[in-house]
Amino acid sequence: MFGDNVDTDQISPGKVLTLPLEEQMKCVFEALRPEFREEVKPGDVIVAGLNFGCGSSREHSPEVLKALAISAILAESFGRIFFRNAVAIGLPVLIAPGIRSFISEGEQVEVDVFRGTVKNLATGAEFKTRPLHPSLLAIIKAGGIIAQLREELSQ
Repeated sequence: MFGDNVDTDQISPGKVLTLPLEEQMKCVFEALRPEFREEVKPGDVIVAGLNFGCGSSREHSPEVLKALAISAILAESFGRIFFRNAVAIGLPVLIAPGIRSFISEGEQVEVDVFRGTVKNLATGAEFKTRPLHPSLLAIIKAGGIIAQLREELSQ
C-alpha cells in the first residue's frame, strides 16, 4: 500500500529510463519501497492514496508496472498524465476514494475493472470504485490503444 503523491520518479527512477525494460523493472519503487521488486507477484494489485503517478509525463512508470504483471492499480486519485498513459497501454487504473480504509496491507482482493468493484477476500466486503467511461474500458479490454486499433483494422 502506498501513500499520497507517489510521483513517477519514485515509481521509475530517471537514472534507469534509457535501460532495457528488464533492467528498469529491477529499480521500481527503489527509493520509496526497495523490497517491492522482490515481493511483487504477477496479478498483484497496487493500492495507493491521492495523486498516484503525479509528476512528469514519463510513460515508463505505467509500462514498468504492466511489465511486472500488476493486474490493476486502485488509488484515491491519479496524476492525470499517469492515468492516461496507463489506460493507453491497457493497465487497469481505478479511482477509488476511501480504498485505503477498505484494504489492509497484504490482504487479497478481487478486482472487476468492468463492473468497478473490489472484493476484499479476507472480509468478503465489496467496494465500488468510480466507473470508467465505456471508451476507456474498451481500450483496457483490448490491451491498449495500439491493440485496439489493430483489432479494429483487422475487422
